[in-house]
Amino acid sequence: MTRVLRPILDLLARFQRDEKGNIAVIFAITLLPILTAVGCGIDYSQATRIRAKLQSAADAASVASISQMSKGYKQALLMTGNGTVTDAVNDAADIFNGNISDHSGFTNLSPTPTVTKTGVVLASTFTFTADVPTTFMGVVGYSKMTVSGISKSSASLPPYLDFYLMLDVSGSMGLPSTDAEQTRLASINPDNYTSYPNGCTFACHFTNSGACPASSSKYNTNGYCMGYSMSRVSYSGVKTLLANNSGKLPSSLLSTLTPVTSCSTDGTDSCIQLRADAVGYAVQQLLLTANATEKMANQFKIGLYPFIRHLYAYKALTTDINASATLPGTINYAAANLASQLDTGANASLGSGGTHFENAFPEMNTIIASVGDGSSVTSTLPYVFLITDGAENPQIYSSGSWSGSNAATTMDTSKCTTLKNRGIIVSVLYIPYQPIQNPTTFASSEDYKANANIPFIPPSLKACASSGYFYTANTPADITTALNAMFNHALVTAHITN
Repeated sequence: MTRVLRPILDLLARFQRDEKGNIAVIFAITLLPILTAVGCGIDYSQATRIRAKLQSAADAASVASISQMSKGYKQALLMTGNGTVTDAVNDAADIFNGNISDHSGFTNLSPTPTVTKTGVVLASTFTFTADVPTTFMGVVGYSKMTVSGISKSSASLPPYLDFYLMLDVSGSMGLPSTDAEQTRLASINPDNYTSYPNGCTFACHFTNSGACPASSSKYNTNGYCMGYSMSRVSYSGVKTLLANNSGKLPSSLLSTLTPVTSCSTDGTDSCIQLRADAVGYAVQQLLLTANATEKMANQFKIGLYPFIRHLYAYKALTTDINASATLPGTINYAAANLASQLDTGANASLGSGGTHFENAFPEMNTIIASVGDGSSVTSTLPYVFLITDGAENPQIYSSGSWSGSNAATTMDTSKCTTLKNRGIIVSVLYIPYQPIQNPTTFASSEDYKANANIPFIPPSLKACASSGYFYTANTPADITTALNAMFNHALVTAHITN
């Protein structure tokens, strides 16, 4: 029995030790999932390629539907409120469909374009889903793969902005614009000579009869102050007349010289530039910039509101900002002739004497009836541009008499806060108060008090301004540059905050 079973047992033992048959079985078992995995990879790659094509079409649709030349963008410009921009939605759908018209390999495509206007922002969103039939994945029960995507774009609409220019035309803005201009005026001005033997340059521009009596002037001018009138005519002409008339220049002789209505450049012979002249020239340039920047009709409204004792609508808010500076009645002409509004004691609407921020800001707050977000012509965003040397003076001049303290001080910034709390942006241009040359003790040492007040002015103006909206300009050229920077800042901020 042993001899019979031994060969059988040996054969079974060899079969047990032999692994060649196991490899074949294992390969047969793993072949199906390997083929399935490779097939899934092919199906997935196909789905990825199709999704990329659809995503590219969606990106093009979301961007192009709100481009500046699109129908949707133009429709949004005309909308007076927020909501869906239907022309942009239709454009997005047409662009998407056009871009995928020659593509295939998918079914059940579901595109969804959405374009909305909120304030001055256009937001475009394009989503899609689609089914991609599978070949190999069907073996494991998946007959399709669903792909999806989203594309988002945004664009800023030009904001509708109102600019209220608060222009200080008090006595200190009648100072010559530079030290050199101060020296020129001092050398020829006969006003208040007993108090200013070196020549008056500050608050020497009152034109009403009796303001500069002969007893206080260098020579008899029949009671009229000559400083402002002398700044409006040829400097060399005045010097010549003085030389030919023993150092005297009656107003009758001054009238023989051809006056100018404004003085846009310092150092020119035709006039002596005052601070108000430099501001007026800068406002002219601002009007040119605004007109060149407009993207649509009536986008900007600008008004000129000089103030002394009261705020005065010298040229109320208007969209007509592209006229000649030599055409009377236009805002451009008003800007060029801003110095004509200087405190001469003659304009009852402005009042006279001192610099009264405490009145000007509440009056401006009343003028600005509503505050919008800049999204439409009926929802304009207001900006107040305060242009000043920043010295407040509570003094009042009326009917030939002075009242109140003449000591220069700084503004009450709570008046600015009232505007800012309403959403009005206050932008401040500080024209540094130049120390008065040759100060005297005249009028309780008002010159010395004004000079001593200078260090306290910048902090008060900075506190008045909205955050980031405080500017300083030292020279006439700086004033022009700064005012344009304030305007451009307004445009950028209007885009960002909405």
